[in-house]
Amino acid sequence: MLNKIIKRGHKKVPKSDPSDFVVAASGNRSSGSVSTSNVVVNHASRGAGAGAGFGMMNNSTQQQTVMSAAVPAPGTIEALPMLKDVPMAERQSFFLRKLQVCCYQFDFNDTMKMVREKEIKRQTLAELVDCVQSNSLKISEINQEEMLKMISVNIFRCLPPASHENTGSENVEPEEEEQYLEASWPHLQLVYELLLRYIVSADTDTKVAKRFIDHSFVLKLLDSFESEDPREREYLKTILHRIYGKFMVHRPFIRKAINNIFYRFIYETERHSGIGELLEILGSIINGFALPMKEEHKLFLVRALIPLHKPKPIAMYHQQLSYCIVQFVEKDYKLCDTVIRGLLKYWPVTNCQKEVLFLGELEEVLEATQAAEFQRCMVPLFRQVARCLNSPHFQVAERALFLWNNEHVVSLIAQNRNVILPIIFEVLEKNIRSHWNQAVHGLTVNVRKMFLEMDADLFEDCQKQYAEKAARATDLEKQRELRWQRLAAAAGQGG
Repeated sequence: MLNKIIKRGHKKVPKSDPSDFVVAASGNRSSGSVSTSNVVVNHASRGAGAGAGFGMMNNSTQQQTVMSAAVPAPGTIEALPMLKDVPMAERQSFFLRKLQVCCYQFDFNDTMKMVREKEIKRQTLAELVDCVQSNSLKISEINQEEMLKMISVNIFRCLPPASHENTGSENVEPEEEEQYLEASWPHLQLVYELLLRYIVSADTDTKVAKRFIDHSFVLKLLDSFESEDPREREYLKTILHRIYGKFMVHRPFIRKAINNIFYRFIYETERHSGIGELLEILGSIINGFALPMKEEHKLFLVRALIPLHKPKPIAMYHQQLSYCIVQFVEKDYKLCDTVIRGLLKYWPVTNCQKEVLFLGELEEVLEATQAAEFQRCMVPLFRQVARCLNSPHFQVAERALFLWNNEHVVSLIAQNRNVILPIIFEVLEKNIRSHWNQAVHGLTVNVRKMFLEMDADLFEDCQKQYAEKAARATDLEKQRELRWQRLAAAAGQGG
């Protein structure tokens, strides 16, 4: 599932054009100096409060400077040679000036506005990406700090209102909403690519970089997963995964922060664009958990992952959630009972499509389940399976019957047939006699035949008990009708 994450690290970006550009500093165009203001980057991400201010590199004076985002006036940006054409002694200062160019923000809703300036920024970003990717310039620590500030200015922004917020309708299904695409993506993609190249570069010193990529920076990255543009979420997923792998100091913090996003989604909003991507990251993290598993990780399963089955839009992220759940079970088979009981707790009552998803996940969990854990939960489990077998929705009944196509599941059932067959025998008989769907009818006949071949004596006992129960029900119905007839006769005489 996470092959795309690994492949992303090898993605190449087109090289920039032969010439590049720089902001013409008012009053001193040739000085090469760039002024920065003491303005903290603001990030009012939709649906979550912004994290603390962006953490800067600490120095003896404890000063924090942030490049300010601004819209340039037409004609204030001029061409400048590319870094490779500049003398080595001046490249660090030119690199800094190019970062300043990339801090300018543009209105992409008007495609005809400031076309030249937009292209200047795009070419500058492309050259910076190429510079970091090719390691053609060993970037100074100060410039690394300024580069992270520039990246923050661009990606940590106010996200547009969600689709349902634009319409004012809370009833729109998330999967039915029109896909939103960020207008500024030609620039934004290059900024994300620059951040990714910096993180994965062998020349990036983790001890230096962690002063800029701190907890505040990570929180803002996580806030950005609210973006409705799938391209942006894909980059965020890749970048956060790489940060988790490279910056060990951030690992507990990242897990806790993702937990908090899940809690808010489950118990407050039930709306978040990036749950699937966050679960993909966690799938890789869970895969790397050492054994025996820490109690902290088991609590995460119980308190965050299993409750993620509760929200209505589960179809948007169920594949990734199921992968994470199965990873836990494969790591520690003793968690099977906990997981199955959790599924039963959140089993849908009226949502048939959700039931089909649950049955598919249940089969995957059962494949990793051992006999002892299966016996602990088989009674409540097959009571629920029985309800699914008898569902009037043919897809639910059909998916439940498909459990008997799995050899491992059948072996577990066969070992415990004395308990399971009495629970589901009546349901099988009802399906054969009255279910409207022919496919369900045919599959039920096959399952019934399977039990008969497993244990003919047990099958005969269940059949006998079913016949006795049916006879008692018939007698009770006759008695009820007689009572109504007597009451009706008595009422007639009284009249």
